[in-house]
Amino acid sequence: MQRTRIKICGITREEDLLTAVEQGVDAVGFVFYEPSPRYVAPQRAAQLVAHLPPFVTSVGLFVNASEASIASTLSAVHVDLLQFHGEETADDCRRHGRPYIKAARVRPGLHLVEYASQFPDAQGLLLDAFVEGYGGAGKSFDWSLIPPVLPLPVILSGGLDAQNVVQAIERVRPWAVDVSSGVEASRGIKDAAKIASFVAGVRDADSRRSPV
Repeated sequence: MQRTRIKICGITREEDLLTAVEQGVDAVGFVFYEPSPRYVAPQRAAQLVAHLPPFVTSVGLFVNASEASIASTLSAVHVDLLQFHGEETADDCRRHGRPYIKAARVRPGLHLVEYASQFPDAQGLLLDAFVEGYGGAGKSFDWSLIPPVLPLPVILSGGLDAQNVVQAIERVRPWAVDVSSGVEASRGIKDAAKIASFVAGVRDADSRRSPV
């Protein structure tokens, strides 16, 4: 059975981080984009990262941040993986010497194979909904826009929750799923029951998958 990896993004509280860890998620994300309601200051993120056990990946999300700003953040908090959600080039993404993933805001007309080929050293391609501003705002997108084969592992995001994640995994067969608003009680505040239900949905979907 192939196991779909799970990332919970937009962590701002210790209790939410610990719930995610207890449920067996693979990664937790910290948003370093100040306009976001899920923004955490680097010093606060460092306090949260200190609670992570081994083998749970910490991810830092940036949107069109300056090189100096990213460097300052990385000097204050250790993150294992960088996530770029803006208009960054491959050179922008790789200059910090950390593994990274690149987000694509999916809409008709975006050639995803060509887009992915611009980031050959990325660890994965995160597919999110296109909305005004940055971040999917809890909106899903048309999964039929995803080509059957992409040159990078697919991380599916955008409007996922416990109700649709089984269908999403069955349709897209991603390497990983990424959720934020779909497991929240309010913006930036996670709901333990929703996290548990989401993880259970992913495990259910995996149990139904036949070997590729």
